[in-house]
Amino acid sequence: MTTFKRDLKFEDNIMSKVSENIRKYRKIAGITQEQLAVDVGKSYDFIRRIEYKKGAVGCSVDTLYKISVVLCVTMDKLFE
Repeated sequence: MTTFKRDLKFEDNIMSKVSENIRKYRKIAGITQEQLAVDVGKSYDFIRRIEYKKGAVGCSVDTLYKISVVLCVTMDKLFE
């Protein structure tokens, strides 16, 4: 089977986009960073760093899933 390199476009820093969307949907939901942290079982500082470090701090798919459930959005919304 022959393989070849396809010309795909990847987001340079997808976590930056995710962090912006977490903040956006959190504000739409009227939830504080502290409440989001409690609901997903993380520290307030962890949520703050995700939102304000613009992608410098990553998180697991499990955490992203929990955040999406708390914010009442599907996970794909976090990646738009």
